[in-house]
Amino acid sequence: MSSEELVYGLHAVQALLKSSPQQVQQLLLLRGRRDQRLQKILAQAEKNNIAVSVVDRRTLDEKVGDDGNHQGVVAVCAGQTRVYDERFLQELLQELEQRGEAPFLLILDGVTDPHNLGACLRSAEAAGVHAVIAPKDKSAGLTPTARKVACGAAEVLPFVTVTNLARAMQKLQQAGVWIFGAAGEAEQDVYHSQLTGPLALVMGAEGSGLRRLTREHCDHLIKIPMAGEVSSLNVSVATGVCLFEAVRQRATAG
Repeated sequence: MSSEELVYGLHAVQALLKSSPQQVQQLLLLRGRRDQRLQKILAQAEKNNIAVSVVDRRTLDEKVGDDGNHQGVVAVCAGQTRVYDERFLQELLQELEQRGEAPFLLILDGVTDPHNLGACLRSAEAAGVHAVIAPKDKSAGLTPTARKVACGAAEVLPFVTVTNLARAMQKLQQAGVWIFGAAGEAEQDVYHSQLTGPLALVMGAEGSGLRRLTREHCDHLIKIPMAGEVSSLNVSVATGVCLFEAVRQRATAG
């Protein structure tokens, strides 16, 4: 990753200015756009003494490339996004234990599409997940596209990357976290599973699902019952279904 990082889109930039304004070196705004949402971003930038440049659409389009819908705002950041690692995860578990709060985690096993990653992060943040965990290799990272799709979730929800996912799962189990993996061939469906207490939900890669070693390290395998002809859901949709079933159960149990 280069020393310069881009964050774009109204939600993502607003969340970044709220949580980590010190990261932003410069803000690029679309010339001629004066709506309330952009004015709110401009006010945040001025409050934090961030340099603002008003540019034309072509400049913004070239900055983000073909894959980006910038919505008229691009934040140019210094350095890399904060990296959350296994040490952070251990500290998080200790902090949750001290607060008497059951861990609620999402594990993504090889999700490589940044759009899907962003959508999973958005659902996870909305569901109250404490952190999202993914392997460092063969997985999507927090690219500008993932951040944009996440609509601000990437700026507030810890995204933990681990070298060895199976080993990280073992450490979670040792800390008392029950791990449920989503798999189409599972006998137990998500609506008849106990998703309360210390929980980590594991979602597999697009198409191939959970890897064998990941599957073997799950305490339980669960599935989403499918009534139609389609055999599986997009990973981000499936993640939302499973997370919010856990939210429902945890609210009822609480």
